[in-house]
Amino acid sequence: MAVAVLLDLAHPCGCGGGCGGGCAERLLRQEAARAGHGAHLLLLSSAEVGVEAAEAAIDAWRGGGGGGGGRAQTRGQTRVLSDWRPDAASAYRLKCTVDELGALCLCVITSRRGRARLTGYERSLFGPLYAWTYVAGCRPDPHHAPTHLGEADDDVATYLGGLPPVDGPVRLLTSPLIPAGAFGHGFSGRSGGVSWTPTLSSLNLVASPKRRDSPAVVRENRRRLAVAAGFYPRPLQMLKVEHGVRVWVCGRDQPERYDAAVTDRPGTVLAAPGADCVPLIFADPVAGAVGVAHAGWRGTLLGVAAATAAATVAAMSGELGCSPRRILVASGPSVGPCCFALEPRHAVGFPPECVGPRRAGGLAVDLRLANRLQLQEAGIAPHHIHDDQSVAPCTACRPRDFFSRERDGVHFGSQAGFVWIREEKEREGEREVSLCPR
Repeated sequence: MAVAVLLDLAHPCGCGGGCGGGCAERLLRQEAARAGHGAHLLLLSSAEVGVEAAEAAIDAWRGGGGGGGGRAQTRGQTRVLSDWRPDAASAYRLKCTVDELGALCLCVITSRRGRARLTGYERSLFGPLYAWTYVAGCRPDPHHAPTHLGEADDDVATYLGGLPPVDGPVRLLTSPLIPAGAFGHGFSGRSGGVSWTPTLSSLNLVASPKRRDSPAVVRENRRRLAVAAGFYPRPLQMLKVEHGVRVWVCGRDQPERYDAAVTDRPGTVLAAPGADCVPLIFADPVAGAVGVAHAGWRGTLLGVAAATAAATVAAMSGELGCSPRRILVASGPSVGPCCFALEPRHAVGFPPECVGPRRAGGLAVDLRLANRLQLQEAGIAPHHIHDDQSVAPCTACRPRDFFSRERDGVHFGSQAGFVWIREEKEREGEREVSLCPR
């Protein structure tokens, strides 16, 4: 795991020797010895910090500067972050630099004042994936109050909200099968957000302890999606996936984990994440009900009677008064048989028409076709299923447009399929717009 040592020259401890030539050098030598080869050094500097202090720190880090005459160690990169101050802009620059270097273990050499100022931004902008260690200087500074977490959260939210989108605006796919007057829906891609890490850039919609995106970054990405799709300020009710067949009926007790959700409540925005697995959107225009499902290969393989897609149809029929003959289904971007294969022991569980020739990794499997067959077995009419390339392209084949676990590995991002029942005022707005002269 990559290590970065951060030396905060902008917040000296105020000891007799001064952090630039006292505590800082001594502590930096100690941490250099602990960090070992390949560790990176980040200097947090400001206009008040002299060039001599930075040069002395770099010399100590490389093994010189009176470090006992030992042989200089091989280090990683040294970066200087100038104009450092305790605010969201500086913290965001720091996170981008840390992510560019691939570091997850961060050791901060600072004063007690510097730690108090940085801690709020650490918690707000960095996720739990990062391991932080603080080494404080020798004297407290009672004249400077810490940055409280709430203040840091507000500062970060404001800053992220003002950033330009990465890789262009938010782009959505929609299906003409879902009536736009009654329902809002769409499938997101990967552009238009503020996520910086390459595999998460830029509209990653899911925060995870295993990902570099903090909840604050994901909240901003979701806000931008909501504005682009037209459901702002409503939140996304994102599935809590377990790769099973549990369905949550909104209004009932919410399970800890579930792979599908259904509702007949206007304004509730349901969302199914995806990064190769199939996001499915369901709508019954007569019953006024919608649903979403996350259909991964494990949930699809469980069989027609218990598969995620079929379980969603059953819940809409049994709980919300829907009829399978009326339910419309749109299948979103997912990995295609061109890029997805399973070991033969798993692939043989799919219908023969869903299994292709052997390729690297096993046998090619068509998840979209498998879900179509299961939906038809559950009573959905074939012409009520939209799953062609216009709405369900292969995620792995299009790295500029979609996230993909098959392509990007374990640090992948997530897009989503979402749907909601329009409230009456929305429908009135749609009618007013349609009557306006062009």
